[in-house]
Amino acid sequence: MKFRLNPIVAVLAASPFYGFAADVPMLDEIVVTAPRSTLQHSSVVKLGETELAPMRSSTSDTASLLRDIPGVSLYGAGGVSSLPVIHGLADDRLRIKLDGMDLIASCPNHMNPVLSYIDPSSVETLKVYAGITPVSSGGDAIGGAIIVESRAPEFAAPGQAAITKGEAGVFYRSNNNARGANVSASYANQQFNISYSGATSQADNYTAGDDFKSYDFTGRVGHTLPRDEVGSTAYETRNHSIGLAFKNDAHMFEAKLGFQDMPFQLYPNQRMDMLNNEQNSLNLRYLGKLDWGSLDARAYHEKVDHFMDFGADKRFWYGNGVPPIGSGGPTAVDGSPCSPVSTTCAAGMPMYTDGKTTGFSVKADVTITAQDRLRVGGEIQQYRLDDWWPPSGAGMWPGTFWNIKDGERDRTALFGEWDARKRSNWMTLLGARVEQVKMNAGDVVGYNPANMMSFQARDAAAFNAQDRKKTDNNLDLTALARYTADANLDIEFGFAHKERSPNVYERYTWSTWQMAALMNNFVGDGNGYLGDIDLEPEKANKISATFDWHAADGAWTFKVTPHYTEVDDYIDAVQWNAATNLPATPLVTDKFSVLKYVNQSARLYGIDLSGQMPLAKTDWGAFALKGLLNYTKGTNRDTGDGLYNIMPLNAKIALTHHKGGWDNSAELVMVDAKDDISAMRNEIKTPGYGLVNLRGSYAWKQVRVDFGIENLFDKFYYLPTGGAYTGQGTTMTNPALPNYPQWGTAVPGMGRSIYAGLNVKF
Repeated sequence: MKFRLNPIVAVLAASPFYGFAADVPMLDEIVVTAPRSTLQHSSVVKLGETELAPMRSSTSDTASLLRDIPGVSLYGAGGVSSLPVIHGLADDRLRIKLDGMDLIASCPNHMNPVLSYIDPSSVETLKVYAGITPVSSGGDAIGGAIIVESRAPEFAAPGQAAITKGEAGVFYRSNNNARGANVSASYANQQFNISYSGATSQADNYTAGDDFKSYDFTGRVGHTLPRDEVGSTAYETRNHSIGLAFKNDAHMFEAKLGFQDMPFQLYPNQRMDMLNNEQNSLNLRYLGKLDWGSLDARAYHEKVDHFMDFGADKRFWYGNGVPPIGSGGPTAVDGSPCSPVSTTCAAGMPMYTDGKTTGFSVKADVTITAQDRLRVGGEIQQYRLDDWWPPSGAGMWPGTFWNIKDGERDRTALFGEWDARKRSNWMTLLGARVEQVKMNAGDVVGYNPANMMSFQARDAAAFNAQDRKKTDNNLDLTALARYTADANLDIEFGFAHKERSPNVYERYTWSTWQMAALMNNFVGDGNGYLGDIDLEPEKANKISATFDWHAADGAWTFKVTPHYTEVDDYIDAVQWNAATNLPATPLVTDKFSVLKYVNQSARLYGIDLSGQMPLAKTDWGAFALKGLLNYTKGTNRDTGDGLYNIMPLNAKIALTHHKGGWDNSAELVMVDAKDDISAMRNEIKTPGYGLVNLRGSYAWKQVRVDFGIENLFDKFYYLPTGGAYTGQGTTMTNPALPNYPQWGTAVPGMGRSIYAGLNVKF
């Protein structure tokens, strides 16, 4: 089934919440306010409480709060760890900051991305740069930027009594029995603020709209899954934050302590599951308004302890002595039960990751004249990573496999940005950023260097013999202008040159052995990946424009944003032959494979349409239409192949209704078939689909109720960017066992789900 989208959809597009602000905030006399800037970008979207509140009850995945932003899509992952995509560029190609902290996913599968560390209930503002990204918003990225802020500290006004506030909420979603709660509280006087926020959520596996597999076993004796149940989609997570803030006139000092305890998050498109993730963070900030402008300084430290193994829906025992499913319990070749000390059976595949990130940043916003502002700053970031896999039996004896040992990635950056308004109808922004990235890693070793069949000794020796110290000097440039033609039209256009160095896993994963390579995969395509020490930084040149038609009073809007990007040294991948240690010929088709990261070149282009329009004001309330349409095309210029996981043409139209405390909407979501795929990665095609969602809410002064039905007609569909289904069964390759799931099944979307949430302020 395909949906061909009528151009009229473009006129019905959405997002009433547009605005721009620089990342250096100002202080007023009472409250720390949101950032503000001379230049108001048409292509930047900022979501505040009004836009975020209706979405919180329907999701525990903070990244999904971006779902109505033009140009943005999501890579499917765990239940609270989707990866945002802007114009076809995702994950480390984006700069994502949480309360000013520039954090890094410490996992070979990127199961703990930045946005997984904050619950949707704790997000106060969310800002997305989908067009030209200012250099002050961060470097080391070739896509856009996402800036997420939790609730800012509030102080009492002079003469005002102390402020005591609190909030509590609960939610439930029917399809996967998702449930959770959140609570926050704060106390503040004129100089001091203390606050706490906490949230917990958990869910079982979700079900699709219909059966999508021909088997039900999971690889564990006595444990099966219904054929419409999407295995390895359950999760449980808990987040806590404590904040202290002190204010003295126009100066504020703030400290935040964060803690995450995630007992498990299972993955339908990875061979492994997250079975524990603990994060501790300390975030210190000074923010001041001075005679010449403002100063924002920050220091932060994060420590992540991450553990992966096979979750409940994936086979646990492996090895030469383990019989096929259905022939009894796991036993060794001598008839004795398998155990953690067996030489022929493997008790899972434990994998540990220890990541540490320390960062410092300072930004000054200098007022030169009434029309000119200069923004300057610098950043330092130090990242350390260890990734090791203890032996668990069978061929994994006798030692520990070091995937990354003593990994280092240090960044130093300086930037300057000039924000000017020389004429009433022209605004410009010019910026430059220089950045140095230094990387290194220690010697590695496999489980069993004597095992010649898996090439562990060969690959480790070759890796250890190389010079692993790398230094990249990167440059970012931006030029942006906005012209106000009249009261109904603004035109914004610009150019950006962006550079990004490889991450630690892209450079330093070393084993061609299929089982080890399968553990290194950010994109959930079922393949294994091998790094390359000699990768060059990606270099992207982007041009973008936004044509913004609107009513003088904002009653209707219509925006068009075409964009075009060319990337030199784009980090793509080629299929690899472990035996010859050379590119594979001929290519493997219709099955999973091992690939090696390589520098090639890429082209991405497309268009975003969005807008809103009133329909009628009646005794029954005000009715309006809003919607959006996104199209992105990505091509490898060296091979002509499609780029992986590009969201196909998609659109959303919503009929909205507002009366008093009521806000309701009926949504139609349409996605075209995904036919343009990456043949190199054996990407799976998906058919087009349409979904209907109903949403409603009623708000009193201190109480809010949200409810709705997603996928009203229980439509079966596959997620175009959800990856390959590897969520149950013998997810690791083993010639002696039936290997399920086989290549060719995409991850299905969720069937019908009814949700409701209650939030109370006091």
